[in-house]
Amino acid sequence: MGKSRYDKLLKFTRTLFSRKIVSFSGFFILLFLVIAVFAPVVAPYDPDFADFAAYLQGPSSLHFLGTDSYGRDVLSRIIYGTRVSLIIGVLAVVVACAVGTFFGMVAGYFGGLVDDVINRLTEAIRAIPQVVLAMALTAVFGGGIRNLALILGISSMAGYVRMMRGQVLSIRESDYIMAAKLQGNKNFQLMFKHILPNSISPIIVMMTQQVGNTILSEAGLSFLGLGISAPTASWGSMVSEGRMFLLQNPVFALTPGICVAVLVISLNMFGDGIRDALDPRLRGEI
Repeated sequence: MGKSRYDKLLKFTRTLFSRKIVSFSGFFILLFLVIAVFAPVVAPYDPDFADFAAYLQGPSSLHFLGTDSYGRDVLSRIIYGTRVSLIIGVLAVVVACAVGTFFGMVAGYFGGLVDDVINRLTEAIRAIPQVVLAMALTAVFGGGIRNLALILGISSMAGYVRMMRGQVLSIRESDYIMAAKLQGNKNFQLMFKHILPNSISPIIVMMTQQVGNTILSEAGLSFLGLGISAPTASWGSMVSEGRMFLLQNPVFALTPGICVAVLVISLNMFGDGIRDALDPRLRGEI
């Protein structure tokens, strides 16, 4: 039994990293994670310390990426911005996945009126673009890391509802589900012990890719002044501030924008790799 699981894990890992683009994506994701976790150790300066004597300096030996309009070290703020982006991205996806998966599972399993009500609510949410809905909710409830994570999670949960509902509809009449019913399992026991574990693969892929989209949404909201407020370091707010000083220090605006692009692309490529690795045809099991 243990050897069989080891063989499956080995096949999964080989398939996952069979493409160089996925390996490079995994490297960059790991790099950003290490930077976020060890930000106090890696950052050369306090990201909120303003040194007005060092106003908008270019890259130098003292400030590798220069300083911003308040004399704060750009590199240190980018490092701490990595932590903010990843925390919001992961928390928002966890909220969206937990809420959306539950309601999708309930809708698909019970059907009827319950399914109709959840579907109508989901369609209403999907009718509004995610960024527009997030902007409206942010204007009402305010920014901050916790609020922004909840808002982005709520605005993106509709996709998980539809995904999980489709999975449940495809397997709820399977033989092993019927056998579990005959053994006396209650509805929620069936849902969480039998249906959810056999429907989780596409949800995992969706979560991986959604983290990148959520980080991009957070950067956009911060760029518009509706996300993370000063003085907390955020990639989006740094791009918004830095665009006004492109001639004095172009690195100030370009570097956080490049970080957003690299992290989002890496997460999407890694999500594609996980999707391929979870495909039994590519692992040689079919």
